[in-house]
Amino acid sequence: MPLSATLHADSIQLELLSGPLTGVYDPNGAGAIVFAVLAVSAEVEREGIQEKTLEGLDAAARKGNHGGRPTVVDDGRLAVARARHAKGESVTAIAKALGISRALVPAHR
Repeated sequence: MPLSATLHADSIQLELLSGPLTGVYDPNGAGAIVFAVLAVSAEVEREGIQEKTLEGLDAAARKGNHGGRPTVVDDGRLAVARARHAKGESVTAIAKALGISRALVPAHR
């Protein structure tokens, strides 16, 4: 409902172009009911999508499928890379020595 107040303050109305509720609705008065119903509907839909997404990720994880990029460097290689960098070796040289593609090395700041 705070959104309805903001829309009303900016003289913005809701116009439904098709369906059983076709028409122009002001966010106050009788139009507030339409805004409320649509807001609740959107919230329920968003929660349903989120729930289904989490269920899908969980099902994939149970099958051994994990999203995201594959790991490029394990902890041991990372420690070696950091030690070499601390000694002043360039990121490019370290990546080459460890067999890491330059495309996977983030820009060093």
